[in-house]
Amino acid sequence: MRILVISQYYWPENFRINDLTEGLVKRGHQVTVLTGIPNYPAGSIFSDYAYEPKKYNNYNGVDIIRVPIIPRGKSGFQLVLNYLSFVISSTIIGLYKLKQKNFDSIFVFEPSPVIVGLPAIAFRYFKKAPLIFWVLDLWPDTLEAVGVLRSKNILRLVGVLVSYIYKRCDLILGQSKSFIPHIRKYAGHNRVDYFPGWAESIFSVDQFRPPKIRSNSAKFNIVFAGNVGVSQDFPAVLKAMEQLKDDEKIGWTIVGDGRMSDWLETEVSKRGLNKNVRLAGRHPMDKMPGFFQDADALLVSLKDEPIFSMTIPGKLQAYLVTGKPILTLLNGEGANLIKESGCGIACDAGDWQCLVKSVQKLSQMNFQERDAMGRKGLLLTETEFDRDKLISKLEKWMQELASGQEDY
Repeated sequence: MRILVISQYYWPENFRINDLTEGLVKRGHQVTVLTGIPNYPAGSIFSDYAYEPKKYNNYNGVDIIRVPIIPRGKSGFQLVLNYLSFVISSTIIGLYKLKQKNFDSIFVFEPSPVIVGLPAIAFRYFKKAPLIFWVLDLWPDTLEAVGVLRSKNILRLVGVLVSYIYKRCDLILGQSKSFIPHIRKYAGHNRVDYFPGWAESIFSVDQFRPPKIRSNSAKFNIVFAGNVGVSQDFPAVLKAMEQLKDDEKIGWTIVGDGRMSDWLETEVSKRGLNKNVRLAGRHPMDKMPGFFQDADALLVSLKDEPIFSMTIPGKLQAYLVTGKPILTLLNGEGANLIKESGCGIACDAGDWQCLVKSVQKLSQMNFQERDAMGRKGLLLTETEFDRDKLISKLEKWMQELASGQEDY
């Protein structure tokens, strides 16, 4: 099939869509990605891209079409301009650059913002191809949860926009089962299905089995990997770090960056946590297995907001394949997966006291007890988040829609 993927974010930015497109190419499909100039999460254009942009026109067989956008910057206003610029640029310039190409399927990757669906609707109309929309972030609820919007009237208008986009899709995919009823509220009678994420192919069980046995002199290392943003509730995590700072056997490693990175660095220093907390910064995806290999436990956290209780954090699937115990500050579907599988210890979102006790409990377990937890995570990966099975399911949906059963 000839597949067009529309995503504001793409390689060298680290998102699961990179792995998905690579997987589709390996199955014999022609994949074209329409995306912007790489600038996530730092907010400025990647220096290597700016120096030699032609190097980034192809990714493992994926043809990449880039359109100019305004970088994210550091302010909320510039972030809005970033979102709007991609919509306008991908619609006008994207359609022009791809005017000679036809497609059998259009796939949208939507971690945020939802307005990435607007250029996709234009492509659906002009290319006469079915549109599949993968929802990883629920608007307008997320905007309210992180404090971007408070006005009920504006949130209602965003809801109207969401409904407009969803009703023009041929298939909408939700990253968690909890997303499904919420999406249907806006999508009307359009088809909605469950489609979770998975561990990227760069993470393999063989990398982490057998696991390392920690020496008695080594710190018990808790690793957090991913976006350092408002949603991740680092104020609560910092309270736990501060409570445990006198325990020399416990250390924390934060891998990643984001809009809260400068604040986090300041707080770590102000609270005297520099000996306990390592801020490793952002690293390319191929370096992440090394950080996970050195972990004794992996941390995932989200704020105490109803919208986040419906979310399966994207990092969770990568964590599971490591066979390491998982610690959470999390509510809802993601926390339930941890509790029901027994692959870690789940604390309610914001409950830093529980996190303190959980870290102490895990650090005092013997190697065999922690390894038994990790094995349960591997079993959950096989039953719920198997990469090949999920890509095969998406491939089947694309083929069904492209078979001409619908009018576009």
